[in-house]
Amino acid sequence: MNTQVSRRNFMAMASLTAMGGLFNINKAWALADKPNSKFKGVQIGAITYSFRSMPHDVDKLIQFCIDSNLSAIELMGDSVEEYAGKPKSPIDMAQLFRNARPGQRPQLTDEQKAQMADYNKQVAEWRSTVSMDKFKEVRKKFDKAGISIYAFKPNAFSPTNTDGEVEYGMKVAKVLGATSVTLELPTDPKQTQRLGDLGAKNKVYVGYHNHTQATDTLWDNALAQSPYNSINFDCGHYLAAGGKNTKEALMAFIENKHDRISTMHLKDRTTPEHGAGNLVWGTGDTPIREILLMIRDRKYKFPVSVELEYQIPEGSDAVKEVAKCVAFAKNILMS
Repeated sequence: MNTQVSRRNFMAMASLTAMGGLFNINKAWALADKPNSKFKGVQIGAITYSFRSMPHDVDKLIQFCIDSNLSAIELMGDSVEEYAGKPKSPIDMAQLFRNARPGQRPQLTDEQKAQMADYNKQVAEWRSTVSMDKFKEVRKKFDKAGISIYAFKPNAFSPTNTDGEVEYGMKVAKVLGATSVTLELPTDPKQTQRLGDLGAKNKVYVGYHNHTQATDTLWDNALAQSPYNSINFDCGHYLAAGGKNTKEALMAFIENKHDRISTMHLKDRTTPEHGAGNLVWGTGDTPIREILLMIRDRKYKFPVSVELEYQIPEGSDAVKEVAKCVAFAKNILMS
């Protein structure tokens, strides 16, 4: 074999090497353009409810995430279902939420409730026949942007929703790449049993969210009913409940229940003694630093969602404020 490299072969090899280098540079630039909110093993995300003050579709939502440096989210159902062709609501719920006080759900009139009852029947019919193709498109859009979806929250898991609608919501969650669906914790144990059974059938965790009704035993019944029933823990609301819900109790709850927490909502609330308000991160009573360092140091695996509920300062917007929260968490976790 001739061990000498011809001039022509040498030039060809040099060209390929240069192209490879260029490819690696372009790849590095592509990666640099994608958001990254996983710090020291802790996935910081956000529930997209945080962007409720800014009207959006799927594509705008993706840009919000990029601008906030979010590489993972808990996705509310409206934008993705609208993309897939869900019938248009007679009531602009997003506008009602934007007009409501921070942290408060809007109240419907009797006429609006009747309109929504008829609309919900239309939605149930649509969900029973809709193709998964559009949801697969949404998954590709988020994947291309470098954003994963770890939880999905459509309005499909109430006692008035059929088993078909519940399973539809879980099926969409899996198509989107989510491992759990989330909802407010039902008061009827029959509903948590039903959802837990359907979660087991579909291999999707059901994360139950708390408000200030939270106690250390609030989820015990649901957790005993099914291994697929889990906790969507809101530590800010827990602390704002007061009473036995102290900072020490909060930290102990996370330690004791970490293996049943599928996702966590993080916000900075004050105790009842300080007004139980929602404040800019770092100015309330929630032990954000201690919580994040516990998750990091003990290598807990659940993602942590920014839930923006404090009053957005004049001159700012939800995207800028979520970005500040992500940066706040990063500074703690990278310390």
